Amino acid sequence: MWVLQHANASNERLILRVAPGAVKTLGRAPDADLILDAALVSRVHCRLEADIESVSVIDLSSTNGTYINDARIERGSVSDGDRLRVGRVEFTVKRFD
Repeated sequence: MWVLQHANASNERLILRVAPGAVKTLGRAPDADLILDAALVSRVHCRLEADIESVSVIDLSSTNGTYINDARIERGSVSDGDRLRVGRVEFTVKRFD
């Protein structure tokens, strides 16, 4: 199981869980699998494809880009301890067995 965690300045937590084998879209649109209504997030911003070793991240032509550890990507992967930024929301990636 993969967990993407975000804590904002007021210490509110946002946690996304993605199981190996899952393919999920992330964005502001009501039809996105994981809805993230936040500044600079596109309607359908990126796609997450999870396996046992990592989570592939594919930017879906978002306006403001998708970042892994501060590097803008079109396609990349995150693993335990990496940071994923979508709009102004930054997640820390954790793997739980």
